[in-house]
Amino acid sequence: MINKTKKNNRKLTKSDAIEAYKKMLLIRRFEEKAGQSYGLGQIGGFCHLYIGQEAVVVGLQMCIRDGDQVITTYRDHGHMLACGMSPDGVMAELYGRTDGYSKGKGGSMHMFSKEANFFGGHGIVGASVPLGTGLAFSNKYKKNKAVTLTYFGDGAANQGQVYESFNMAKLWELPCIYVIENNRYAMGTSVQRSSAQKDLSQRGISFGIEGEQVNGMDIESVIDAGKRAVTKVRNNGGPYILEMLTYRYRGHSMSDPAQYRTRDEVKEVREHSDPIESLKNLIIENNFLTEDKLQVLNAEIKQVVDQSAQFAADSPLPDPSELFVDVYQ
Repeated sequence: MINKTKKNNRKLTKSDAIEAYKKMLLIRRFEEKAGQSYGLGQIGGFCHLYIGQEAVVVGLQMCIRDGDQVITTYRDHGHMLACGMSPDGVMAELYGRTDGYSKGKGGSMHMFSKEANFFGGHGIVGASVPLGTGLAFSNKYKKNKAVTLTYFGDGAANQGQVYESFNMAKLWELPCIYVIENNRYAMGTSVQRSSAQKDLSQRGISFGIEGEQVNGMDIESVIDAGKRAVTKVRNNGGPYILEMLTYRYRGHSMSDPAQYRTRDEVKEVREHSDPIESLKNLIIENNFLTEDKLQVLNAEIKQVVDQSAQFAADSPLPDPSELFVDVYQ
């Protein structure tokens, strides 16, 4: 992965490193469990896993403060957990149960939590961008100094609504950070085949929106870039683009066998760029925790995830009357 981030010499503190590791590992184990549950028929519909991209959302979440907002696309479970949403509620929604965040009616792609300032996963490609721009407009209007993190993928970066949003955001200098999670493949098509301008961080240049590419597999690089972007945008610096160069280990969705790439390619990334292993090595090298204590953490997080699956399985199915609740004609 190319890293064009201007990284300083700051290292994660012990508490930050351990907290980031716990959140990233929670996302990884949760997604693995979701994939397993999908295979057993306990989760239906679409399901897009975030495995491999954990450093992006966890790192950026460490750069914002209460009152800031997050909105994303359909690969959204990791964002929910990073925002502090309950694994029980997220898993119950995946199972289509009453105790889910959308009462079992939204499924994988459509959860929301005003309390966590998470304004949804959105199933339409690129839909998060105009909506996130609207959130930023609201913040500008209210003069509340809040920042909106608007996530979308490399495939959505070619959508027309993205550029309409860029134009509005720069025209009104909106406090929006556009986070392009470039995991190399728009569904099954390599970014090398689908994008004329392959440096997606420069997609806003004609509007006067600055951007940079970041090694999204390294949480320190993510935090370095994220803090600079948040400071700029919060202080009336207008919108900014962060292209996170990352990688998804699984297919586009659970129905995708990912035959458009080789096993060796995935193995290469796993062995040399895995974000969780890299942070684990940093923790051990700096004597923050021992290997044994990290194993204990792993066991604790696995138990939390197993409990969330049991919670989901025990939660009742929605009453049929719920079909007509919150439906507007």
